Amino acid sequence: MTPSGGYAEQVVADAQRCLRIPAEMSWQHAAAFPVVFGTSHIALWHRARLRAGETLVVHGASGGVGLTAVAIGKQLGATVIATASSPAKLEVARAHGADHLIDSSRDDVRERIKELTAGRGADVVYDPVGGDLFTASLRSIAFEGRILIIGFAAGSVPQIPANHLLVKNVDVIGVNWPAYVDLNPEVLTESFQTLIRWYLDGAIKPHVSATYPLEQACEALDQVVSRKSTGKVVITMD
Repeated sequence: MTPSGGYAEQVVADAQRCLRIPAEMSWQHAAAFPVVFGTSHIALWHRARLRAGETLVVHGASGGVGLTAVAIGKQLGATVIATASSPAKLEVARAHGADHLIDSSRDDVRERIKELTAGRGADVVYDPVGGDLFTASLRSIAFEGRILIIGFAAGSVPQIPANHLLVKNVDVIGVNWPAYVDLNPEVLTESFQTLIRWYLDGAIKPHVSATYPLEQACEALDQVVSRKSTGKVVITMD
């Protein structure tokens, strides 16, 4: 795990930021594994303390982190509601275990969450999108619900009205996964031990929608930025 310089055949890295790849894991899966699965697992297991039987909403559920949140949510015993911007992307989320689907380009997300939870609302919301989806989440969260802030793919950072948090005893929780490398490596180690075990058991698997050779790194990035990809896009080495 390197903060920069990773698009190269060789890179100098801090030994504490290196993970041994299991013999059973391919290079492509290894490239697609740590950041997205690590982020989602620490977010759901450590930060939100998601429990079996709770309802989890995952926004951007066909994306790199979103798909892993769907899979990990199911591993932790939650009922998973996936939102995405097209039927095709929602089908990818369904294939990874989502129980219910919401088309965020057509449906009223707030109302659909309420319908799917019989008016109670979601226990946990995993939000790498922000913008209007955060507002919909805040208005459809259950009492003592937790909203995980993963990122702002929508391009706008939501401003949170504190009185809304007060009424329902809501927690809004930030997740900065790279910070654990230096500030709490024990949590990172325990998380990866669990994730590797799940991978070796066949319970989770990276979804790689496209691969590009190193010399086509710009085309690979365009796939992500233009939102044409699902899961992860991987750059391969000769």
